[in-house]
Amino acid sequence: MLLEEFNAASRDAAVTFVKPALDIPRWIDAIVDARPYASVEDLTAAALEVAAPLSEGELDGALAHHPRIGERPQGATAEAALARNEQSGVDASAAEALAAGNRAYEERFDRVFLVRAAGRSADDILALLQQRLGNTPEQELAVIDQQLREIAALRLAGAVEAPGAETEGARA
Repeated sequence: MLLEEFNAASRDAAVTFVKPALDIPRWIDAIVDARPYASVEDLTAAALEVAAPLSEGELDGALAHHPRIGERPQGATAEAALARNEQSGVDASAAEALAAGNRAYEERFDRVFLVRAAGRSADDILALLQQRLGNTPEQELAVIDQQLREIAALRLAGAVEAPGAETEGARA
């Protein structure tokens, strides 16, 4: 769906289109209700700003849709396709180190480690994971909020810039 189509779509169609980017109803409503957007940049800027801050419950709900870094989800859902594409720079040779890092993070924060993986190598992600293990739980919630927004903005930009973006593979 192109930006012009998104702007003109029915509310239900727009909600369906946006949902794979970040499945938080308050965020979805804010994105859809702010249409029309003059540019993809305006849409992505809104994705970074609306519904801020997200509640801890909203963050936990959104994290339920994200696989562990280094684990590529199987399946035909839009979310699984997005995660596979976003983690394409994470090579399998780092699987053991990522698994250990994921375990340490989950023990510390009782939730899955979330990072915008698109454009990052496994080494970059491991360095960020180690750095974030030093955060307080409150600091980490703020980082998760920002990471979710960055992921959503990238997903939306990719979806509205690519002709035929209504298909799973085009949404990364």
